[in-house]
Amino acid sequence: MRSFRRPTALAIIIGSISPAHAQVIPLFGEQVAPPWSSQRVFERTPLPKLEDPDTVEQPEPEDTPVKTRQHPGYEPVGIRSGPWMFNPSLTAGVLYDSNVFSSNTLRRSDIAAMVEPALRLRSMWERHGLDLKLSAQSINYRENSSLDETNYGVRGSGWFDVARDLMVLTSFQASHLNEGVGSLASPANAVEPTPYDLFSGDVTVRKEFNRWALAVGVGVESYNFGSTRAQDGTIISQSARDGQIYALHGRADYAFSSNVGWFSSLEYNQRELRGTATQSIDSHGYRVLTGLNIALTRLITGEFGVGYVQQRFDDPTIGTIEGPAYRAMLNWSPTRMMDVKLKAEQLVTQTSDTSATGVIADSLQLGVDYELRRNVVVSVAGGMEWDRFHGQSRSDQVNTVDSRIKYLPNRFGTISLFHRYTDRNSNVPAFRYEKHLVGFNATAQF
Repeated sequence: MRSFRRPTALAIIIGSISPAHAQVIPLFGEQVAPPWSSQRVFERTPLPKLEDPDTVEQPEPEDTPVKTRQHPGYEPVGIRSGPWMFNPSLTAGVLYDSNVFSSNTLRRSDIAAMVEPALRLRSMWERHGLDLKLSAQSINYRENSSLDETNYGVRGSGWFDVARDLMVLTSFQASHLNEGVGSLASPANAVEPTPYDLFSGDVTVRKEFNRWALAVGVGVESYNFGSTRAQDGTIISQSARDGQIYALHGRADYAFSSNVGWFSSLEYNQRELRGTATQSIDSHGYRVLTGLNIALTRLITGEFGVGYVQQRFDDPTIGTIEGPAYRAMLNWSPTRMMDVKLKAEQLVTQTSDTSATGVIADSLQLGVDYELRRNVVVSVAGGMEWDRFHGQSRSDQVNTVDSRIKYLPNRFGTISLFHRYTDRNSNVPAFRYEKHLVGFNATAQF
């Protein structure tokens, strides 16, 4: 089996801090490349090129995903210091929000300014590696200062080459973040973001031999939530959600050919959360998927899996959420200038991610990325999600449309325009709302 030797910039999962979304399953994000997909066992892994297993070919920019491809002359320069590469950046922007409190009764619009400095640090060693990113983000509203928030933290990834076909992968995060008003986890009557501290880490071992690729890992997330404020001025404590989440995950891939492969993924979690004096929100559960990984041509790739999901809560009034699970992803490139993406998925959200005791979410998403010019990319994505809340008599439908234009004048800067529309319908009136977000930001990088 072909060995994925050196992780590239696209493989490192250290993106900018971003607020929570109204839906459980966010719209398309950046793809996770091998070997880092081993830490996200439900992400697709590209099939190996069995015809020439000893040669690792670097794809041309036109053969990489439109949204993340880098043409010569537009990649960051960086500052080299011995075996280290530094990439500083500064992003500033303006955001218009048509419904800042994400409410169907308290509808107010406002404009916010955002500033986000960041520093990426990468090792340039011949073997092994370390990739770190330090970032901060400040958002300040013109009229509704209660919504101001500051996020900051460090995220990193490291890899250790034990042998040609054996790697140890690590990732970690230490951040102070905020849950935005109107996100799925935010209380319905909150008028301030909910601050929390997140510490997480993961260690995964990945082994390749012949047509097989195996990965197994362990991870932990630790949450410490603060309080938010209700519309009437009372304090809403979120400390019941403090605690740790432990996970054990694994994935096996087998390549029948360069066009068809089989995979099986499993993740088990144990959730130890504070809860309240009258209700425990501890739980444990698993998700397992198995299916086919296909590459019909260079232009059509995908992964289709079915399985089972279960989350068992200690509190008998919540009980057990379980049932069949599925995930389908299809990428089609009708031309080298366009990528069309389709995803259908079911997830069970956990109590650390939502203020409800448990949610089963079904999502259908469609997205298009188009390279208008070598330095201009247009992206449009839409999705529908159906959320069923267990322990509550509540069900929601979320419709989302996201449109973006990214322009790179040169390798030292990026200019972006975006619009996001969200419409959440719920049988509980307090959770219904719709909103438009329109923004502009510019990034200076080196």
